[in-house]
Amino acid sequence: MYIPNSNRVDDRTQLHALMRQYNFATLVTQHDGAPFATHLPFLLDSEHGPHGRLFAHMARANPQWQDFATGEQALVIFQGPHAYISPSWYQNHSSVPTWNYAVAHAYGVPRIVEDHATLYGVLEALVDTHEAAFAQPWRMDLPADYMDKMMGAVVGFEIEITRLEGKFKLSQNRSEQDQRQVAESLGRSDNQTDRGVAGMMSMVMDRT
Repeated sequence: MYIPNSNRVDDRTQLHALMRQYNFATLVTQHDGAPFATHLPFLLDSEHGPHGRLFAHMARANPQWQDFATGEQALVIFQGPHAYISPSWYQNHSSVPTWNYAVAHAYGVPRIVEDHATLYGVLEALVDTHEAAFAQPWRMDLPADYMDKMMGAVVGFEIEITRLEGKFKLSQNRSEQDQRQVAESLGRSDNQTDRGVAGMMSMVMDRT
């Protein structure tokens, strides 16, 4: 990924926070000599290794998991909030539109999770993560035979992250006044994603 120095984020805490909040990510591998992508929810284990570890699962009918046997590196793309930026929000009229966004790219070699208990634990943790906000969270207390059937239809895998890249393109190349004007304009939007970018911009500005 092309990352200008002003947009580079190396702080693992920041990147992991984005990966947790926007955990529905894109897994990219090579399949029959061409890029192949699957969109999946990922579970992040921050305590493993220098960059963390990812867990996910896909349909057994999806041929992508067969690519894991090659031992080749995969890419997982976490897309955070993004928004169109209007030149009308800048002081200088001689400006052009752009797009602000935050992304994290995680690299590593996928490995199939063979152990039944480990896979069950990953699925349960993923459910609990997404059910936590509900008033009455659904629990994965299903009959054993039904659960075994459902688990047989998926392939679980883990990726130890060997390289982690972050790019937060949030108008860092503009003046402080322009940055604050952009953040305020996005913050007034009815679009939740626009407001997410505004929040990230404010966070970055407060740190500098």
